[in-house]
Amino acid sequence: LLEDPLAEEVLRGSFLAALAYRDEWQAYRAAADRATRVPPRRDLRMEALLEILDGTLRVNAHSYLADEILMLMGVADDFGFKVAVLQHVLEGYKVADEIAAHGAAASTFSDWWAYKYEVIDAIPYNGVILHDRGVSVSYDSDSDELGRRLPLEAAKAIRYGDLEPAVALSFVTSEPAKQLGVGDRIGTLETGKDGDFVIWSGDPLSTFTRCEQTWIDGRRYFDREQDLAARPALEAERLALIAKVRAESKKDAPDAEADASPEESMDASEPVPPDTRPPDTVPPATAPTGDSLTPETASPPTSRPPAGAPATATGSRS
Repeated sequence: LLEDPLAEEVLRGSFLAALAYRDEWQAYRAAADRATRVPPRRDLRMEALLEILDGTLRVNAHSYLADEILMLMGVADDFGFKVAVLQHVLEGYKVADEIAAHGAAASTFSDWWAYKYEVIDAIPYNGVILHDRGVSVSYDSDSDELGRRLPLEAAKAIRYGDLEPAVALSFVTSEPAKQLGVGDRIGTLETGKDGDFVIWSGDPLSTFTRCEQTWIDGRRYFDREQDLAARPALEAERLALIAKVRAESKKDAPDAEADASPEESMDASEPVPPDTRPPDTVPPATAPTGDSLTPETASPPTSRPPAGAPATATGSRS
């Protein structure tokens, strides 16, 4: 597997263009006749690339294949900047030593592999191998749904890598906080940090554990005991609102029935009145009964269309 051979050329060309952009502005600012010269055109894209080169803009790079990871780190080394975090990095285990030497962190999946061709070589041991080689590892979710269950993702590092539970839990707590550059505020329970934490009913890495309390910035936002105690009142309020809506609907029903046609006002639950016409005025059945069919007069059975075939209309609808 090889990454796009043009990718490296695009990256190098972009950074070279950013350096030329800087030189152009420096020459303009240093010119003696600056007041009479037209300034260079401002390019926000070039300025963002210069922030990368200056180290003021952190690089979080999406990656899958080992060769594209090596390519990007090589470009970064040549231009004097660091890749802060390699995202997904599902073939990182193949180049774990090189990632550690470069100083990049890795934010990967716990056990996603072979769901598309770029990750055909992905393995669930990836995060543990990177960790063992000295790389800062976090597990991400790529999903707001799975993001609610990251402790269970961390538990997979124990299943596949036999990590200590505290180390596995750091994959979804302290390590991602460091990778995001906010490790001084969140990620661990320490004096002076934000009071963001959860109180669990048991081991946070167990599927049998429930959240008892959730605290954000030192304030309790959820308490299971209070939630359970409030549920009867909430259910009573819900039923009262439903009853109110039904009462208002019945109050408005006479006006609606007055404007409706007889067919529209008929309740579907009422039985249809029987046909009271004399027997001699009732039209005969349009098809013979089964007893009247003989092999000689019966029509051959109609073959059923194959599954997925469009239905054929046999009548018109006004």
